Amino acid sequence: MSQHIMNTYGRLPVTFTKGKGVWLWDDQGEQYLDALSGIAVTGLGHSHPDFVKAMSEQAATLMHVSNIYHIAEQAQLADKLAAISGMDNVFFCNSGCEANEAQIKLARLYAHNKGITNPEIIVMEQSFHGRTLATLSATGNRKVQAGFEPLVSGFVRVPFDDVEAVKQVAARKNNVVAILVEPVQGEGGIHIPADMKAYLESLRKICDENDWLLMVDEVQSGVGRTGRWFAFQHTGVMPDVMSLAKGLGSGMPIGAILARGKAAGVFVPGKHGSTFGGNPFAMRAGLATLEIVEQHCLQANAIAMGDFIHAQFAEAFKGNPAIVNIRHAGLMIGVELDRPCAELVKLALANKLLINVTAEKVIRLLPPLVINQEEAQELVKRLVFVVEQFLTAA
Repeated sequence: MSQHIMNTYGRLPVTFTKGKGVWLWDDQGEQYLDALSGIAVTGLGHSHPDFVKAMSEQAATLMHVSNIYHIAEQAQLADKLAAISGMDNVFFCNSGCEANEAQIKLARLYAHNKGITNPEIIVMEQSFHGRTLATLSATGNRKVQAGFEPLVSGFVRVPFDDVEAVKQVAARKNNVVAILVEPVQGEGGIHIPADMKAYLESLRKICDENDWLLMVDEVQSGVGRTGRWFAFQHTGVMPDVMSLAKGLGSGMPIGAILARGKAAGVFVPGKHGSTFGGNPFAMRAGLATLEIVEQHCLQANAIAMGDFIHAQFAEAFKGNPAIVNIRHAGLMIGVELDRPCAELVKLALANKLLINVTAEKVIRLLPPLVINQEEAQELVKRLVFVVEQFLTAA
């Protein structure tokens, strides 16, 4: 490892050199099962031939111009995203935190256009929205925020999946303009509302009654990972604004916010922008990703494989008091233990399995959407072995 790279990550002792499907190979030729997808990024798996072909063609044609000009691929991806989401328009950027930053800016501009000079946004405990100053201020994780004070003001925090807490804020605050919520909390530990439909319906009703914006963060849950294009589509509830990134580019840096109705006309020229956002290369990545997900029915596969993995874990861990809960929404899977288990990441690596531990006690699995049943069975086998090894040694 170069001494010139800033020490911002606790990197694991492995370097990968190639990948195919759900498999990765390191520089020693060892093969690993990737159950993390670069943290929900490589939904198509590694080196998908159709994706490689599309990106090779685009690299040989045009990679970047500027948003000073019309970009055909940008228009095509915007049209496709609008069609599959029901939203009205799109702004493209380069990452999830940029997309959430744009949501926050849009909400504030919406407020100022209404004459509200000190707007606030309701956000959730255990949430994660990014590491820019505004998005880490919105995030419900003190560990992420520590050392970066003063934080950006204008956020009111309530417990996740608690409608009454939101109603209490509505009753006492007259400068709230929006709610920002993840339909499924990824970094927070794969937290899923007890009744997602009822939860989002209630938030939608509160927003409508108060002329607020309902903004959803689908950076981790979007693009087929939960079994629908977007997690909110399991409920029939339409947001006013939505953020996307991660799986939209299959490894290419890309982000987007989609807006609808009264939110769609908030941004006007001069109010927001991006040098790299919406460039032809990234747009081709988004178009190819959506096309491959659609052609290969990967949303249906996410549901089938998510249910299969969940059932296999439930059987393997049945009666084990150390397993607090197993939860999933498609291929967003969390196995919660009764103790801190960060050590499992290295143990899994030693057993050629890539996983993540978040919220200290939750094993987070985000395998590629292309995973098949044989590979899913192998994932379960390796993780069960590692967890039992960890618990026996404790």
